[in-house]
Amino acid sequence: MSTCTECGACCASFRVDFAVYEVEGMGGQVPEGLAVQVNGSTCRMRGTDHVPIRCAALTGNIGEQVSCSIYEWRPSPCREFGEGDYACNKARARHGLCVLQ
Repeated sequence: MSTCTECGACCASFRVDFAVYEVEGMGGQVPEGLAVQVNGSTCRMRGTDHVPIRCAALTGNIGEQVSCSIYEWRPSPCREFGEGDYACNKARARHGLCVLQ
């Protein structure tokens, strides 16, 4: 099991904005029901602008076992997120998890 499938802190720490063309109805793959349109060019993953933050696609318990229900269709910010990078470790610390080297 990878660190990411045990963690999920990133999915419960950051707002996830992406271009509207990544949504199904605009030719992309992100399911429309999980995206909220912010303006004419930007969408946001549902739940990432709430307090507490938790992406609607995240299943499971943070720090134990998690998965993304739309992993194959996730938006570009999620694809670009790096395990063990600064943002990852910031999210892990926010949830009381140890930093990765």
